Amino acid sequence: MTATQHLSSADVQQGEVVAIGSDTYNQVLGFLYREASLLDAISLKEWSALLATDLVYSVPLRQTRPMAQQAASIIRTVQHYHDDYRSIMGRVMRLTGTKSAWAEDPPSRTRRLVTNVQVSTTGVEGELAVVSYLLLTRSRFDSPDLDLISGERRDVLRYVAGELKLARREVILDQAVLGTPNLAIFL
Repeated sequence: MTATQHLSSADVQQGEVVAIGSDTYNQVLGFLYREASLLDAISLKEWSALLATDLVYSVPLRQTRPMAQQAASIIRTVQHYHDDYRSIMGRVMRLTGTKSAWAEDPPSRTRRLVTNVQVSTTGVEGELAVVSYLLLTRSRFDSPDLDLISGERRDVLRYVAGELKLARREVILDQAVLGTPNLAIFL
């Protein structure tokens, strides 16, 4: 699977399923937990070290459709964001190295809960297809309100020099209308 192809939940079933509890599965789980911890700690420079240089990171729009049209509910021609490695690194630099990141100053307090992890091979040596569920809580300023963002992440992880790197991520949000003022955070 190349970084430009869309990864669906069904793709996990097409490759060889990686057994839960196996060394490979545990490495993937460790990667996802470490990534969530780094993002929640706002350790963006450390997080960026987990990214492959050919990264494609996208969050397509979601529309509410009737049951017969569910396949058309994900709109990839309109996206909340569609980034590559260079644009992600620009966002990281802006958030950590400048005073122009007003949308995240002061920063959001987040907690990422990653569950339902499914791992399979992709047919490309050293790459794994990973589907996981994400529940992200976000609080801002001194507001008692809490934003909830949930969705399915479809990732391609690749071994580079013996370490896993994120090569592709598509986040399919559950909400058609986001209850958060912006998406200045990484999912």
